[in-house]
Amino acid sequence: MPATFAVKVTRKWNETPDICVLELHAVREDQKLPAFEAGAHVEVHLRGLPSRQYSLCNTPGPTDCYQLGIFLEPESRGVSRAIHQTVEVGHTLDISPPKNHFPLAEGATHSLLLAGGIGVTPVLAMAEALASRSASFDFHYCTRSAERMAFQTRIGQSGWRQNAHLYFDDAPDDRRLDLNAVLSSPAAGTHLYVCGPSGFVTWVKQAATQSGWPDTHVHSESFTGTAVEVQDGDRAFDVEIAETGQIIHVGKDQTALNALVEAGIDIPSSCEAGNCGTCQTMVVSGAIDHRDQYLTAAERVANKSFIPCCSRAADDMIVIGLE
Repeated sequence: MPATFAVKVTRKWNETPDICVLELHAVREDQKLPAFEAGAHVEVHLRGLPSRQYSLCNTPGPTDCYQLGIFLEPESRGVSRAIHQTVEVGHTLDISPPKNHFPLAEGATHSLLLAGGIGVTPVLAMAEALASRSASFDFHYCTRSAERMAFQTRIGQSGWRQNAHLYFDDAPDDRRLDLNAVLSSPAAGTHLYVCGPSGFVTWVKQAATQSGWPDTHVHSESFTGTAVEVQDGDRAFDVEIAETGQIIHVGKDQTALNALVEAGIDIPSSCEAGNCGTCQTMVVSGAIDHRDQYLTAAERVANKSFIPCCSRAADDMIVIGLE
């Protein structure tokens, strides 16, 4: 499969004032789109702009189309703004094959799906997948207001609408999410999935920990349109490659991933925001300042993995393995 392939925009519509949906088909009628699983995303490439990932929100499996929900952030100057303002029906786009760093767990007896804002896109696909196999699940979706809630008609007309619970920040208390009640007394075999802005995801994960959810049953993906930011007190450090002994210096104002790539080290990456784990490497020695949203609390304590797109060394040097 090539790194990217062309698709044609066959439909475009607005779900909310700041969320549009693209429907994409193969350019040629005899072409088939790769099948995908719930939680998957594609990277959209527009000439002259950094690529951007968008979750697939239509029903997973073999399909003749992809649907992407695109949120226009006020500060966006990249692909999302271009899609909202310039991409039209009939245009072609280059996209990657689907990738999935946020899959449904095998063997779950019940799935608890929580979405905040545009984080509904992969969670909606999860609900469709679970419903198609008659699996047990509940779907909780939070937005600031009814006006900002995408896919209301689709959810209301779905065969699983009785599993859906919709909440608005500006609604009376009985229309807001009671997170502690939803997460209380987790049953064995139940898995929790949460997607949305980083603040929403952190809120849910912290509440899950307090309610006794095991880390292995909590799955998350944060949606953020901003690059990893340098923090006050960040300092330079060195990274040694265990297999070769090569030492790469990481400046205080750059990520370890960028420094490694600039030094010619081949490390796959995707989100570059600490969400997906694509760039994960093995820690041979040295302490890590973990800043990702991918590793569990137990994995961070074990100090065996390093996410170089966002995390840093807590020491002057760390040694990592690439194999």
